[in-house]
Amino acid sequence: MDLSKRITGLTGDGDDGWGIFIKARRMKAAGKPVLELTIGEHDDRTEQIILDKMHAAASGGHTGYAMVPGTDALRETVAKRIEERTGVPTTPANIMITPGGQSALFASHAAVCDHGDTAMYIDPYYATYPGTIRGVGAVPLPVQARSRNDFQPDIADLEAAITPGVKSLMINSPNNPTGVVYSRETLEGLADFAKKHDLWLISDEVYDTQIWEGEHISPRALLDMKERTLVIGSMSKSHAMTGSRIGWICGPEAVVANLITLATHTTYGVAGFIQDAAKFALEQGTAFEEKIADPFRRRREIAKSLLEGQNSVKLIPAGGAMYLMLDIRATGLSGEDFAEGLLDQEMIAVMPGESFGAASAGHIRVAMTIPDDQFEDAFARLIKFAADK
Repeated sequence: MDLSKRITGLTGDGDDGWGIFIKARRMKAAGKPVLELTIGEHDDRTEQIILDKMHAAASGGHTGYAMVPGTDALRETVAKRIEERTGVPTTPANIMITPGGQSALFASHAAVCDHGDTAMYIDPYYATYPGTIRGVGAVPLPVQARSRNDFQPDIADLEAAITPGVKSLMINSPNNPTGVVYSRETLEGLADFAKKHDLWLISDEVYDTQIWEGEHISPRALLDMKERTLVIGSMSKSHAMTGSRIGWICGPEAVVANLITLATHTTYGVAGFIQDAAKFALEQGTAFEEKIADPFRRRREIAKSLLEGQNSVKLIPAGGAMYLMLDIRATGLSGEDFAEGLLDQEMIAVMPGESFGAASAGHIRVAMTIPDDQFEDAFARLIKFAADK
């Protein structure tokens, strides 16, 4: 029996970009001391106080079906958080709780794209973006940002790429994989582009608490953007709750109402005890979020210090997120060859830039997700590996 083309064609060319990660995991399983700088998984796990709240909620009986759009209490908490941080009036009717940010990305595209519509997104991109778009029956259209422009999108490139049938544009700032925080000028240009071409803007803001330089600006807060913007949020990065699978979509009330119908026929909501824990975590405020982010702030400074005085590796200005994007083209290697060689020779696993699109070929992404001393050792060895090429 044949499977659907929607499922078998999710990755397009059949490569989902995770080869190095899978190889590194197999090496670790075989007992090799691989240092993993591949995925955005905190080395410090979910705080015990959050787990205690989750346990108490489950033990207290919140284990049945929860309301599909999310509990009233959590939707209220998320809405208040967004309004306080952006200044945009936001109510629970603007919020739907989802099983993580990835589910929110899928639901958002399902809401705004019909089968055969085109959905734009910026390259470099998080590896699931094109597959998510294909999964709702839309056509993915990447638009490259340039390394020479520090991966800030250029509106002229979007204008040159747009075609009839484009319905949406997805952006991500702070950005995975580059660590770049989009400037106000960039975001205003993207907002004007969306308005000019009557596009939905889907804004992936799951790294909004990890800002090292500059400021996080949600495009929903820009002029006349509230009614055409869907914002993706998540507890995974801000509160180290990756395994809890809890996030949200913030958007116009009419969109959220229809998304609730979609969730009724797909995910049927998120476990109530996890929602209770998420509400508790959000109520700990910005000091708690800064505590979760601090290790990545420290490791960024370690990396910057190690990069001084050498020219084999260039750091793309990393204003946020838990990643560093390194330009390794001076070595003469592709990102894939560099990552393969580094893993085989030094047992250090990084992601090739090619895993995140054509724009980041000749680069590698480093996740700052191992303890400081191990990170300093791995990063120093990475630089030496590059210098020896």
